[in-house]
Amino acid sequence: MEIETFLTLAEELHFGRTAERLCVTTGRVSQVIKKLERRVGGMLFERTSRTVRLTAVGLRLADDLVPLVAGMEEALRRATDACRGVTGVLRVAFLGEWTAPALLKVAGLFSERHPDCRVEVREVQLSNSRASLLDGSIDVLIASYPFDGMACGPVLLTEKRVLAVAAGHPLAGEESVSLEVLAEHAVVQYPEVTSAGFKRDRTPDRTPSGRPVPKGPAGGSFSEMLTLVAMGKGVLPVGEHSRRYYPRPDVVYVPLHDARPIERGPVWLEGNTAQSVREFVRAAADIADNSPIA
Repeated sequence: MEIETFLTLAEELHFGRTAERLCVTTGRVSQVIKKLERRVGGMLFERTSRTVRLTAVGLRLADDLVPLVAGMEEALRRATDACRGVTGVLRVAFLGEWTAPALLKVAGLFSERHPDCRVEVREVQLSNSRASLLDGSIDVLIASYPFDGMACGPVLLTEKRVLAVAAGHPLAGEESVSLEVLAEHAVVQYPEVTSAGFKRDRTPDRTPSGRPVPKGPAGGSFSEMLTLVAMGKGVLPVGEHSRRYYPRPDVVYVPLHDARPIERGPVWLEGNTAQSVREFVRAAADIADNSPIA
């Protein structure tokens, strides 16, 4: 009661409103605060007939208590969820065919642990992946990092980067190339709806040495982007799994020897703290720790 009363008054800075929120009398609020101040050994609030303000000690106490109380409430919520069990429906999706095996492996472990929760699996596209998370059509997405504005992790898939070029392109016969070649060829762009952080990672504006990268046309889907590559409209840095899942006689995948690996894993709304989502992410973490997916 002391902590709840103190934090409520620290927020309201008004004894009457604090009493209304706590469903007690203003006298009771004053009594609790005085008792707490005796316990602390100093004033927590400066009171006048018109204003109530936190003292320096009161402000520090409030700053210290807020995260502790939030942690306690979260712990109680987790305990409550654990007693209820994980039920209902969890909607999970994959972006890119190469992420589907990872999703299915995590979904399998999740279902073993929580048989009363039905898992629905679907595919999303570059054009609607973010919108599907925002509107609640899906709960968790297996996709590439970075995914701006979303909670991400753990990493389930790591793959090297390659450069997709047309079969007749001058770079098609190279054993490997540097990211610096992006300054010499137009780069096919991702759809407008794709996040800025993802675009900077996949199709940067400049090479590592700072040379500007010319922009080519944008595609509406990954297949469309590869078609633009095949037409000679530009080159495109992609993950090496594209060789397996998007083999094309008109596209060649050339290793990029100085590019960081691409990482993929679960993505979800930061505010989605449903027990089913947390348990799915926990299953993903267990798989990542014990049997990484190639």
